[in-house]
Amino acid sequence: MIKKIIFCFSLLLTISAFAQEGTSSPYSYYGIGDVMFKGTIENRTMGSISVFPDSTHVNFQNPSQLASLKLSSFAIGGTYLTTKSKSDDVSSSGIETKEGKARRTRLDYLAVGLPMGKLGVGFGLIPYSSVGYKLQTLSSDSTVFSKYNGAGGINKVFLGLGYKLSKNFSIGADLQYNFGKIETSSAVNTSGVQYGTREVNSSDIEGVNFNTAISVQSKISKKLTYFGSLMYSPQTNLNLSNSRLISLVELLASGAYTTVDTLSEVSANKKIKLPSKFVFGSGFGEVKKWLVGAEVTLQNSSVMSNRFDDIEGVTFENSVRYSLGGYFIPNYNSYSNYFKRVTYRAGMRYEKMGMILKEKSLDDFAITLGAGLPAGGSFSSINICLEIGKRGTQYFNLIQENYVNLSIGLSLSEKWFQKRKYD
Repeated sequence: MIKKIIFCFSLLLTISAFAQEGTSSPYSYYGIGDVMFKGTIENRTMGSISVFPDSTHVNFQNPSQLASLKLSSFAIGGTYLTTKSKSDDVSSSGIETKEGKARRTRLDYLAVGLPMGKLGVGFGLIPYSSVGYKLQTLSSDSTVFSKYNGAGGINKVFLGLGYKLSKNFSIGADLQYNFGKIETSSAVNTSGVQYGTREVNSSDIEGVNFNTAISVQSKISKKLTYFGSLMYSPQTNLNLSNSRLISLVELLASGAYTTVDTLSEVSANKKIKLPSKFVFGSGFGEVKKWLVGAEVTLQNSSVMSNRFDDIEGVTFENSVRYSLGGYFIPNYNSYSNYFKRVTYRAGMRYEKMGMILKEKSLDDFAITLGAGLPAGGSFSSINICLEIGKRGTQYFNLIQENYVNLSIGLSLSEKWFQKRKYD
């Protein structure tokens, strides 16, 4: 039965991953888009920390934790996003606040983890970054109408290995192949002029990167255990095959455009640097009862650039993320009370995004909470995460995004490849 479930989910969701629009942020116009992946639902509910080992859930943020797997696991997760955007426009009559709302549904990951003694193996698909926005503007004298659209993103296929060197030490690494397509367009129409112009920029993206990690755990008392981890991702390149198409267009009453004539087409290939990343995590607690941890992520994102050299108005700086979170299980061994076996999780994170617009560094803050609900009498679980956050600012003619995301993940864990004594 488990194989049929995996096959169906893999077939349906792998196909949908290429077409999904996983963000509604205009900030996704820059760089490689809005980086969506912040871990599995279990990790994200704890502020995206990945320092804790888990014997029944796949951890593909930290490949060294794959060595902790005791059961084969199939993991899938998705998110329903709601975003409310605010911006202040300054005019001669004062300050006017404009608001907009957007909703999206996206696949977050699809992965399998397999224990092999001291070795753990994980592989799967991660929709990593996304571009998705639709904006319309009208000049102050109502003579120039502009329309901006963006779609696409980067997906990752990964293969990770974790190996337990001893009872207290594990190492791991994963290899990731990045691929995807991003397309952005801008169209301008002027009142009294029959035709407008439209520019479409398209990028086909591919490249390879890898991560390395080491994890440690040690008893500090009879009940308490300390956990620590280090992860490093070296800088690498993404290869972009770019094309640009400039057309003469006519705006129809329906709001769509029809092409009248193609003015020019320009193609130029480019490389974008995927920045190096260093992650340090630390935590402690009573295993199978409660754990609290923190994590710092440093990323050399100042080396980032845009897909086309003539995109202006943004610069990049090194980014940093601080995460804090943990979980609590009242009694994981309880058979009389279901809610005592529920894993209650919570966390928070603050991130400097590494992007500067109009001399203002953008940041992102969120609080997270949720639960892991045991599925029947097995080790499988349904994981729920509620994320409430704010990104950017409505001042300096920028956009503030207030978001509420509901994520649901399914983790199916059991012993596979067992030879049955009876059929």
